[in-house]
Amino acid sequence: MIKQYLIEKKSWIIFILFLQLFQLFMASIDETISFYSMGYICFISMLLFLLFAIFQYQKETTFYKGLSTREDDLDHTTLPKAKTPYEKIIVESFSKQTTTLKKERNQNLQQLELEKDELLSWIHEVKTPLTALRLLIDSIDNHEMKAALTFEWLRIHHLLDQQLHQKRFSFIQNDLYIENINLENILFDEIKTLQSWCIQKGIGFDVDLQENTVLTDGKWLSFIIRQLLSNAVKYSNNSDIIIMSYDNHGYTCLNITDNGIGITLQDLPRIFEKGFTSTSKHQNTHATGMGLYLSKKIADALKITIKVESTINIGTTITLTFPKNNAFDQLLH
Repeated sequence: MIKQYLIEKKSWIIFILFLQLFQLFMASIDETISFYSMGYICFISMLLFLLFAIFQYQKETTFYKGLSTREDDLDHTTLPKAKTPYEKIIVESFSKQTTTLKKERNQNLQQLELEKDELLSWIHEVKTPLTALRLLIDSIDNHEMKAALTFEWLRIHHLLDQQLHQKRFSFIQNDLYIENINLENILFDEIKTLQSWCIQKGIGFDVDLQENTVLTDGKWLSFIIRQLLSNAVKYSNNSDIIIMSYDNHGYTCLNITDNGIGITLQDLPRIFEKGFTSTSKHQNTHATGMGLYLSKKIADALKITIKVESTINIGTTITLTFPKNNAFDQLLH
C-alpha cells in the first residue's frame, strides 16, 4: 500500500521538493538571504513534511485497505466507513451499482429457474412418447431395422437423461436419498436397457459381484453406471464386458472392464473435462463430452472415487471405489 500511496501523491511530493530546491536556489543567488539559514529552514520543512505524510498515510489509506480486503460480493454493508467527501462519493457509487447488480442478478436467477423448470418439464413430457416409441420398435419384425432404430432410440434416451441430470445436479444435495443399494439390481436394469444394442454388436456381460451392497443414492449411482456401460458398449465389438465388485482393504470397489479401442495416453487426463471428446482418429462424431463429466461431478458429490486405466486397442477398466467410512452413514440414524 505504501508504493501505491507514493504514486498517488507523486505530484505533491515533486511540488514540495521543487519548492525546497527553489528556495535554496534563491538563497544562493541573493546575497541578502543566508544560504545556511535557508538550508536549515528547508531541512525542518522536509522533516515536518515527512511526519505529515506518515500521519496522512495512516489516515487516508484506512478506507482503501478496507476496500482491497473486502470480499467481492454484492453486500454493500461490508464497505469501509467513508470519512472524506471523496470516500463518500466512492461508497455512494458502490452502493448504487450493488443495488442495480442485485436487482439484475435476482431477475436473471428467476429467469434461469423458470427456464430450468420448463426444460425439466419438457424432458419429462418427451419421455412419454419415447416410451411409446420403444414399444413400437420392439414390435418390429425386421431385425436390422429394429437394431438401427433401437440404437437411435438409445441415443435420444441418453441425451435426454444427461440433460435431466445436468439440470438437477445444481441441487443434488437436496435430492440425495442415501440408503443401502443392491448393485446387482442396478447393473442388471442398465444392462437390460442396452440389451438390443449389445446383441447388435455381439457384446456380452460377465458379472461377478463379491460385494453387492453399498450405501449411496441409487438414482444418481444408476446414472453413473449407465454412462460407463454405454461407453463400454459404444467402443467395443464382439467381446465381453467384465463387471466385478470386491472388497479392497475395507473399501467396496466396482470394476467395469471392456476390450474396446481404449483411450490414448494424451486423452486420459482430460476425459472428465466438460465437453471433451477425443483427439484421436477414432473420435466418435456423436459424442457430446458430457457423460463422463457429469459422472465425475456426481461421483464427487457421492464421495465415490473414479479411476480409469486404459491401453489403446486393448481396452479400458474403470474402477468405482465407495467410501470406507461412508459420510452418509449418519443420515440413516
